[in-house]
Amino acid sequence: MNPVLGVRGLVKRYGDRTALDGIDLDVHEHEVVVLIGPSGSGKSTLLRCVDLLEEIDDGQVLLDGVDVSDPRVDPDVARRGIGVVFQSFNLFPHMTVLDNVTLAPRHVHGVARETAESRARDLLDRVGLADRADAYPDRLSGGQQQRVAIARSLAYDPRLLLLDEITSALDPELVGEVLALVRELAEQGRTILMATHEMGFARRVADRVCFLDGGRLIEQGPPEQVLGDPEHERTRRFLARIVDAGRL
Repeated sequence: MNPVLGVRGLVKRYGDRTALDGIDLDVHEHEVVVLIGPSGSGKSTLLRCVDLLEEIDDGQVLLDGVDVSDPRVDPDVARRGIGVVFQSFNLFPHMTVLDNVTLAPRHVHGVARETAESRARDLLDRVGLADRADAYPDRLSGGQQQRVAIARSLAYDPRLLLLDEITSALDPELVGEVLALVRELAEQGRTILMATHEMGFARRVADRVCFLDGGRLIEQGPPEQVLGDPEHERTRRFLARIVDAGRL
């Protein structure tokens, strides 16, 4: 059976700088794969390439065995199987929470308004925001806005969920509520690829942890192995700094 996501020899360059240097990675159904590494290691670039927001210079991105990075494939069609949440919430400020969540199902996927709104209200209930459906984003806390963004990414039931440092823009006291939601999604069997600096969360929730540095996938394995007894010296040095900073 094909993995939900297959990345094969992925290369991404910006001028003379190589941001991704031959990345190979599979994410299987119901698996939670967490990307860790220093800033600039390629985590966000990898997620953007998977979502076809960046053109790749070499390699392939396969979704359920289909090469969605083929130039002949319509990227908008390919993205219908992918939900993505970025560091910034990217909610439309002039639209209510309900309208933000129903926008893509209605206008991209052709779902009828009544059906889209019914599903959106169910999702908002799941993320604890059923009573804020008619509110505007500026009336919500950062943690609430990020939970709306997650609900929006689930509105068309994607095969793969991409999460890019979704707690980095939040005040520390709001981080826990967002990570608790992601943990709930993982327990429900969602297929997730996420980049994070929250090592404790990665240890508790990930099926597999991947350490990136300099655009290369240096090491991957179960969290207890990669975070507890890494094989590579570069991974050990990175984690030592995390420990010194009190984040592991």
